[in-house]
Amino acid sequence: MGLDNVAVHWPRTGRFYDPVAPAEFVDFGEIVDLPRISAPTAALAELIAKTGTIRATAYTELVDLLLGLEGVLYATDAAAEDEDPVIDPDGCSWIAGGIERFVAGHRAYGEAVTFESVSTVLRSLLGDGRLAEQQLRWLESRLDALRDERGDPPQWNFTCAELGVLAAFYRRCAERGFAVYADA
Repeated sequence: MGLDNVAVHWPRTGRFYDPVAPAEFVDFGEIVDLPRISAPTAALAELIAKTGTIRATAYTELVDLLLGLEGVLYATDAAAEDEDPVIDPDGCSWIAGGIERFVAGHRAYGEAVTFESVSTVLRSLLGDGRLAEQQLRWLESRLDALRDERGDPPQWNFTCAELGVLAAFYRRCAERGFAVYADA
């Protein structure tokens, strides 16, 4: 079992959140027919188009690293605060923006998104900041924490297009006032 992020109506009515009709995401199905689209990108777009849901498990480490927090897609802060693991529309906008900025910064390094390319892009982005030295130390500690006991990095194998679809899901939720329920 993994983590699903399900688009739901915001705010909830009654005890439960009502899922958003997949028709709100049907246009994601057009991505499947684009030329040279990778299989994982097509599969993600098709799932969103059919269900208004993403299988978030594969993206959790990467999104946490990009946004600098733990458990972002699990909505752990919301769970502690509200007892419901929900990302509100503003949170969806924040997630989308972070992924979009990363994808834009990654384009200069190619389409393939790996642990190594993520490290390079983030070092480049943080190296120009006001607190660059402090932020780079933080980044190195986060990168080291993602390595296994042998020191091997995670075997991320994403594309910019796939992450673009991921960001578009959260952007759609933000723009239409939907929330995302983290169903683990």
